[in-house]
Amino acid sequence: MTDSPLRLLLAFDAQARRDTSQPPAFLHRRDRKFALVCEQQGVTPEANRWLAHLNRLSGPGTKPSAANQPLRFWRRVSTGFAAVGMVAGVFAMVGLLFYDGGQRINITVLLAFVLLQLLLALLTAVQSLADWQPWRWLLRRFQGTPTQGVINRLQPVLMARSAHLGGLCFAISGLVTLLVMVVVQDLAFGWSTTLETAAANYHRLVQIIAAPWAWLWSAAAPDLTLIEATRFFRAGTGNTSPDPARWGQWWPFVTMLWLTWVLLPRLLLWVLTSMLLRHRARQLLTQHPAMRALLYRMETPALDTGNAHNDAADLPDTGLRNNLLPLPDSDILLCWAGAGEPELPDTLSSGKQLVLRAGGRASLADDEQVLSQIGTHCRGAGNRAVILLTRSWEPPTGELQDFLESARGVWPGGTRVALVPLAADSTREPDAHQVQPWLRFAERVGNDFVRVSLPPLQPQPNPCTTSGESS
Repeated sequence: MTDSPLRLLLAFDAQARRDTSQPPAFLHRRDRKFALVCEQQGVTPEANRWLAHLNRLSGPGTKPSAANQPLRFWRRVSTGFAAVGMVAGVFAMVGLLFYDGGQRINITVLLAFVLLQLLLALLTAVQSLADWQPWRWLLRRFQGTPTQGVINRLQPVLMARSAHLGGLCFAISGLVTLLVMVVVQDLAFGWSTTLETAAANYHRLVQIIAAPWAWLWSAAAPDLTLIEATRFFRAGTGNTSPDPARWGQWWPFVTMLWLTWVLLPRLLLWVLTSMLLRHRARQLLTQHPAMRALLYRMETPALDTGNAHNDAADLPDTGLRNNLLPLPDSDILLCWAGAGEPELPDTLSSGKQLVLRAGGRASLADDEQVLSQIGTHCRGAGNRAVILLTRSWEPPTGELQDFLESARGVWPGGTRVALVPLAADSTREPDAHQVQPWLRFAERVGNDFVRVSLPPLQPQPNPCTTSGESS
């Protein structure tokens, strides 16, 4: 059984806790855009696709998922149970089959030990179904730091699965030890009890226990003659069977007893517990509060008013920004949503090695390809500046902010974006009231990554020179 539903639940819960530090407007735009991409591709926006989408946006330097730490801890717990079970099974079977030649191996003791193992298996299953954690103090001691999130609600099932795995390893090693000792030693089995029990009553008990396999292996279901011939008493000296070989005819019964009532119950309960763990993980993922919020964001269109900081009770931000920076020297030019059409100004296009277009009519796949091209060029050429052209008369959009947030994760560290709003007339600078929204937009994205610059002006033709040349 795999733990993929559990891994998905823990990864989703970790991402949901990280999203609490993000603005709601950003989360809405991000998840709505993901839903639109899934709609274009004709797939369902499931949790695993959503997490894979966020991992791609985070880039190659993403830290390991927070789901790995609790999973590694529970793998160590399961490994410890398995190792202890293997060793304990060998020692337990050697102790049960201890024979020094002067006494018999009591079948009654083996029956009592098998009954104890069956009760322990059932008790482990009941505690997982009842969410009972009598060993919680021991987990806290070994975990060191307390766990957070939905993993705490799955601890009873996780512990039951580890315990059943340890019991399964105990049963397997015990069965192997039994078969080895049957081959290499001459074991003498018999039955004895202090209670006044007739051989016929003991035979009925053995028949009930051997009912699951009696039809398959008749030698593993002792008859009344064998039971009468192999009874011994604690102080009896004349109880030796006339046929000593009959004392060893119990081994098929002991083998099937251990296989049917110790190994198979542990195997069945381990499989059922693993299935229960997967079911509860899927159930907790469906009922997760962040899942309902995510579905709402994906189904509801996002509207960017450009004023995410202020709410209805605040006065509008009327302060003027004047933190323009000179246009940097860069050989990368990126035109956003048709900026620079139908023709780029010579002052901007000259000397550029890479001129790309994104946004607007471009598809999301085209935008991702542009991000990858620029990132590769920046790493190869060592150029960490990108000139981004926009239309000054169009307000900043949430799509552009999402594009820049994706670029921050894909492009090399230290890359800066010079946002250049172009006027309708490329020979003139944009008006001041058109530049102010872009300055506020750069503050929202982060001035450590995006700064606003004005385009260089093209030289105006001299009218005197023009008229002289005409004459």
